[in-house]
Amino acid sequence: MKRYLQLFIILSLAMASCQAAPDGRESRMDRTRLNIGAYILQPYARSEAHIKDLADCGIDFVICIDNDRNALDLLDKYGVGAIVTGVVPGWWGGNGENAGTLEKVNPIQKYETAAASFEDHPAIWGIDIGDEPSALDFPYYGKVMEKVEELFPDQFAFLNLYPNYASVAQNTEDQALSQLGTATYEEHIEQYCRYIPADYLSYDFYYKVAGVQKDYANLRVVSDACRKNGLDMWVTVQVNSLDPEVWISENELRFQAFSALAFGASNLSWACYTAGWWNNQVVDGDGYKTEQYDKLKKVNAEIHTLADRYMKYRNIETVCVGFEDTDMLEDSQLESQPELEFGRLSGLSAGCPLLVGKMTERNGGRGKALFICVADDPYNENPQEHTIRFTAKGRKVKAWGGDGPIEVVRSGRSLYEIPVVSNQGVFIEL
Repeated sequence: MKRYLQLFIILSLAMASCQAAPDGRESRMDRTRLNIGAYILQPYARSEAHIKDLADCGIDFVICIDNDRNALDLLDKYGVGAIVTGVVPGWWGGNGENAGTLEKVNPIQKYETAAASFEDHPAIWGIDIGDEPSALDFPYYGKVMEKVEELFPDQFAFLNLYPNYASVAQNTEDQALSQLGTATYEEHIEQYCRYIPADYLSYDFYYKVAGVQKDYANLRVVSDACRKNGLDMWVTVQVNSLDPEVWISENELRFQAFSALAFGASNLSWACYTAGWWNNQVVDGDGYKTEQYDKLKKVNAEIHTLADRYMKYRNIETVCVGFEDTDMLEDSQLESQPELEFGRLSGLSAGCPLLVGKMTERNGGRGKALFICVADDPYNENPQEHTIRFTAKGRKVKAWGGDGPIEVVRSGRSLYEIPVVSNQGVFIEL
């Protein structure tokens, strides 16, 4: 009995340490979980019924909500966190005209003054300190982040970056009109990692605007930087659309989410839940759920089904299998392989494009896993059924999809087959 008690204490301490912030503070956002966020909760969608719908949709936190105490009470009641905007001076990089002026516009004293009048609330997980800054402001933003987390000890400072389709700097001394503030996107991300003392890297990308090729290139750059620097990867994708005549399909939601997971994302957010930018949000301007609600609820449920197993592992590499006859990797610096090898697993392929994240246990154990996005139909034009095949000598293989366990068909001693469909996310544990 004493032995079991000792084991329980050790496991409890380990779990508590995983939920702590890097400086030892307890984090309200449980970072051992894969959290799903949503941008914008307008006042017309803050009734109790609306916030219950938000939680039922599988949303764990909202971004860009003001310090509305009634709404925060309801969010707390339904277990949803908030990254609040307007508590400290705001900042948005916009078209880059303000690049390099953050320190002048928002001196540290402004953050100190804001903190002096702040009233905490258990639903407030984070403090929004800005969106899409230029790299010219990263050195000062590093100081801002340190100061905000000192002034708000129960919250983390939230900063989100541009995608790779922001304009790049001209190779001149005058970079004032550049959004990135660097000559390349890779340098932009390197500068973030150099100057910003965060343990995560957050960016947004809307693939229906910029395309799959740029999406994959962005995922590659950010995932490489996160692995190199020990950062969590946070990705914001789209549930609404720029074109009012176009509604993002359920399978297109899957493609975005499971592509990000194949590259190692540990936090996903959707833009936009209510009116913020663009069209066809999850809840319209009259407060009614649109067709996007049920789509998002279904995909979020699939993500949460896979999340606990997924978060026991960390991504060590992402491999593109079977993309030879597509243009999806063009200009991404990713290369297609005909099949995948991973330890004692070999020959993995499906006769269609697969994004495959190789994973190892976070706790240092010897276990291995794969997270696969069946990436053959990114725009939901012709969904198909496929079969993933591989050999795994001396391994016990289990697989899960968004609806739960998937039957793994074994032929002989080491040949395995797993039935899949387009845009599905599949977790394979070895």
